Amino acid sequence: MNESFSQWVKGRQDRVEKAAETLLPSVQIEPKILHEAMRYSVIGGGKRVRPLIVYAVSELLDADIKNVDRVALAIECIHSYSLIHDDMPCMDNDRLRHGKLTTHAKFGEAMAMLAGDALQPEAFSYISETTLNPHQKLVLISLLAEASSSRGMCGGQAIDLCMVGKKMTLSELVHMHSLKTGMLLHSSVMAGLWCGKKESVNEDLTDALSEYGHSIGLLFQIIDDILDVTSDAKTLGKTAGKDALEDKPTYVSILGLEKSRELAREQYDKALGALEKAEAIVGENKTQRLREIADFIFSRDH
Repeated sequence: MNESFSQWVKGRQDRVEKAAETLLPSVQIEPKILHEAMRYSVIGGGKRVRPLIVYAVSELLDADIKNVDRVALAIECIHSYSLIHDDMPCMDNDRLRHGKLTTHAKFGEAMAMLAGDALQPEAFSYISETTLNPHQKLVLISLLAEASSSRGMCGGQAIDLCMVGKKMTLSELVHMHSLKTGMLLHSSVMAGLWCGKKESVNEDLTDALSEYGHSIGLLFQIIDDILDVTSDAKTLGKTAGKDALEDKPTYVSILGLEKSRELAREQYDKALGALEKAEAIVGENKTQRLREIADFIFSRDH
């Protein structure tokens, strides 16, 4: 690999950004304000961790990058819709996201709700427009549907809302976050797999990548909980300290800071172990980008 990780990240972020600018409905098309809110929510925001995972996995399998662009954008649209809704006053009531006003703070609650609603079908349309075969499209649509359903993000958010001010066990917290955060990260891994040439995939590789996806999904949330305690709003790009203020159960509130860091290290090590299994199939150093993504997620607290 001739590119550094930072160069690789910038290149893939630029691809997602260009895809969003090109494929999201234009602000010149009515209803202009809705399209403006949708574009505001997706374009120019976030680190694009989920799309980066899609690209990194798909590169193991010689996927058509134009198809990957659409699938990566589809996942980012699902992620963006979830953030729009999570930030609204009826849920987390936050006014800062990615270092700028949240969608409802900028456009009002009703338009923000519609923007989130509209981004969901938009995502599925991008998958349908790829040149992947019908079975691959169906699997990808199913992955995103489940990740955003009551068995995924919506279910996790519902549990989160019900548990404010209440006590949770560690296993209950892990289950909640495996739905709320973990499902879409895991689906990003699987989506990258299904973008590739299917004759290149075997069951052992699928299992290894699935294990990686589950580990980084949990790792991501543990680090988020830690950063909510240890960082400020400028660093996070969103309001810091809200979990404690709202008496939400987190890894830090249950385990304490140091034990949470130990659990993060455990999940990081599991992710790297899964990549070792994958490398035994695809070849040495072929999973470097996935390893670097795990490093990036883990190092946010270091």
